Amino acid sequence: MNKFTADVFKTMIRYGIENQRELCERLKLSLGKVNREIHTLWEIGLIDRRYSLTEKGREFLDGCRPENAVILAAGLGLRMIPLDRNLPKALLNVKGEVLIERLIRQLHEAGIEKITVVAGFMAEKFEYLIDRFGVKVVVNFEYLRKNNIVSLNCAREQLSNTYVVPSDLWFENNPFSEYEFYPWYMVTRSPSEYSIVTQKRDFSLKRSRPGETAIRMAGPCYLTSDVSRELKKALSEKVGDNRYFMDFWESVLFDLPGIKIYANLADEDSFREINTFEDFRDLESESAVFHSEVLKLVSEILHVRRSEIVRIETLKKGMTNRSFKFSCGGREYIMRIPGEGSQKLINRRHEFEVYQKLDGLDIADHVVYISPDQGYKLTEFWPDARVCDVNSEEDVALCMAALRRFHRCALQVGHTFDLFGEIQKYEDYLEGTPSVFEDYEETKRRVFSLKRYIDSVEKEFCLTHIDAVPDNFLFAEGGIKLIDWEYAGMQDPHVDIAMFAIYAMYDAPRIERLIDSYFTEGCDEPTRIKIWCYIAACGLLWSNWCEFKRKNGVEFDQYALQQYRYAKDYYRKVKERLGDFLE
Repeated sequence: MNKFTADVFKTMIRYGIENQRELCERLKLSLGKVNREIHTLWEIGLIDRRYSLTEKGREFLDGCRPENAVILAAGLGLRMIPLDRNLPKALLNVKGEVLIERLIRQLHEAGIEKITVVAGFMAEKFEYLIDRFGVKVVVNFEYLRKNNIVSLNCAREQLSNTYVVPSDLWFENNPFSEYEFYPWYMVTRSPSEYSIVTQKRDFSLKRSRPGETAIRMAGPCYLTSDVSRELKKALSEKVGDNRYFMDFWESVLFDLPGIKIYANLADEDSFREINTFEDFRDLESESAVFHSEVLKLVSEILHVRRSEIVRIETLKKGMTNRSFKFSCGGREYIMRIPGEGSQKLINRRHEFEVYQKLDGLDIADHVVYISPDQGYKLTEFWPDARVCDVNSEEDVALCMAALRRFHRCALQVGHTFDLFGEIQKYEDYLEGTPSVFEDYEETKRRVFSLKRYIDSVEKEFCLTHIDAVPDNFLFAEGGIKLIDWEYAGMQDPHVDIAMFAIYAMYDAPRIERLIDSYFTEGCDEPTRIKIWCYIAACGLLWSNWCEFKRKNGVEFDQYALQQYRYAKDYYRKVKERLGDFLE
């Protein structure tokens, strides 16, 4: 049975159609084409001349029932956009119904009772679905750093005759069916620069090549058991390979050799994908969630109506805060919203003081508004700017030169960033929760012993960025700008070199080259060892920071582990050089 015959058969069964012209309208096929496919169904004995199912037809249908569904709901969702609540977007209420609940009900209507939800961000919020709908919830603990290839792999063993569905979709009509006859992926006819597929003459999909027009991928997919078998093998192989951890699972599907996935064409107006704040606003324009204090503040700062704030989109990046980008009056802006627990991590009045000190010096980003109380910050967006490439020696050298120019300004503010005091503060915030690291107390004792050497080395305190990580160096028109000054305070400026190194996750040789690129005239031995001490201390600082963020529901597993390794490895490196001095 070819795709067209199957589509005619499925439509007749689903809607009880006994009229060829109605079939033409439903399927957007010519009358002649529909008649040919009906004739085929007669010939193979699935229907009789009165359009009724035959016994053979009923037996055929019994073997074409979907077994289950996997709903992918692990992403950050809309917690980083200007809403008055923190929720995974699968749990947004749209037109009086929670998005994921609507999908589950539509699956139930099609006879699909076995449903697995892959959660990640705020996974505990999905727990109620187990009792309300009888679903299974599995958790992707790597959702923050890896793409949905990992999410689907979490449910790999569930794949058979299976629907795979993103959780951020709203369908006017039920897209699921009691019967499926071939594997498909839902697409539209619209071109899309973000898609990886194009349609072939036989209506199957293939990877688009350079120069070919890719079509929009809607998200839902149906896998038959033979496709699932090959997909499970490929997922198992690729998830363990770091080259693929940022891939979408669809890239694995469409790379399967010898597998045909057919296009399930959907009308653009038959569904909505909730990717942006505006997508949600269009669907739920009357919702109270839009009485957002953040949007109200933006409209007041820019002296515009809320309707003039357009093209709002979330920014996934950001470890301390949440941010969204938007356009207004022909210009683009970024609004920062403080993240979970940041009121303990950041003194916003100190940050306000730093930006006042930087005003007019052409060192930092252009701040339109900053609140010394709530921590909201509105800045202009530079569309052509990029961050430092940590693998480019040229980029790194330029960043170190910019950092040194800033340090030579020797700016002064009224507060200090106490490196060891901050480590203790983060630990205190855990309120007795034991560290995830078994040897934490010994590691802390060793790192704190480095303070004796740091205090013995001559240094000059000045305003130091503290969070001088590669992502905070923007290559923009007019030169390099340093952004995100919320941790900044008086400190030894060489701490900034250590911070850059450990965020870039450099190994020892790269760290030595980094130090040399800052000290173009050469770095003396005491200063180099002092920077090694800072690397150990900063590693412990940020691993504690990660433990505090974990307590607030945000995971940085690999980052936390790497920072903790810096604390241990660089203590040993200093110990090898200084010996008994640390005792």
